[in-house]
Amino acid sequence: MNNLYVIVGEDAPNSGGLRQAHRSAHLERLLTLQAEGRLTIAGPFPAIDNVEPGVAGYSGSLIVAEFDTLTAARDWADQDPYLLAGVYSHIMVKPFRKVMP
Repeated sequence: MNNLYVIVGEDAPNSGGLRQAHRSAHLERLLTLQAEGRLTIAGPFPAIDNVEPGVAGYSGSLIVAEFDTLTAARDWADQDPYLLAGVYSHIMVKPFRKVMP
């Protein structure tokens, strides 16, 4: 079994248009992880306290997935279309140990 890693991307200011433009490419990579049985959870952080933030948009994203190593997780994250397009101003990748549920 692979190890779990958390990937957090923080959106650059005013990147909502870029986020929408590159969403399908970003989701395609997540669907591949899901098809491989490696995706635990993924989704965006609404910029306001509402699951449908409207024009407020999003402030970033969370991905928890299985990779062989921290380096492999970082390499995967470094190729995210949101990062490459400038949606994310930066990303954080850390090992994660699931305790519950």
